[in-house]
Amino acid sequence: MSDSSSVLAVIPARGGSKGVPRKNLRAVADKPLIAWTIEEARRSTRIDRLVVDTDDAEIAEVARAWGAEVPFLRPPALATDTALIADVLLHLLDRIGTGISHLALLQCTSPLRTAADIDGALALCLDGGAPAVISVSATAHPPQWMVTIDAAGRLVPLLGWEDLRKRRQDLSPTFIPNGAVFAGEVGAFIANRSFYAPETAAFVMPAERGLDIDTEDELRTAAIVLKRRNEEERT
Repeated sequence: MSDSSSVLAVIPARGGSKGVPRKNLRAVADKPLIAWTIEEARRSTRIDRLVVDTDDAEIAEVARAWGAEVPFLRPPALATDTALIADVLLHLLDRIGTGISHLALLQCTSPLRTAADIDGALALCLDGGAPAVISVSATAHPPQWMVTIDAAGRLVPLLGWEDLRKRRQDLSPTFIPNGAVFAGEVGAFIANRSFYAPETAAFVMPAERGLDIDTEDELRTAAIVLKRRNEEERT
């Protein structure tokens, strides 16, 4: 990292999650879900400042207890179901963005991502010169095999018949953003209002660390994996 680089990591944690109520505070392998992301961010060698952005006083208290900074509570207008994460980050940068060269977005719903994943993605920006980086995992099934169904009930290949008939090993590898790490230059993010852009680089993560929690079943899966990880680290 150059002396002029300063990385702000942001963990957004809205209080009003709907699919899994109070998701960010739910116990997962004996820790609040948010704690797993805070801990890995604190282990990162590339992050200079770690902030939790929340509208919820209880989440703020827990985040501070686990070592994150919560400089203020998010205004209610940015904590609705329709609020955009870009607007949340731009508001945060406007409040505390002085001197920050790079921004990393770390979502609580990706608790299996490690400090090494965070640092690997940031290295593509800080050492590789990428204006933005998004973590991805290999797709479980080739999108070339996807179909829609027409009004007569017939298959319609989404990407054409030619690729639909091919074997998996004859198709080009495909990846999907997994939500674990978004990072990039602050100026590029402000200009695009997004980490997605034609110049965005991919950081490839193993699919087993790319779980993105949206359901109770996924929360239980994360708990099993993290409990096993803790047991392996102790042996």
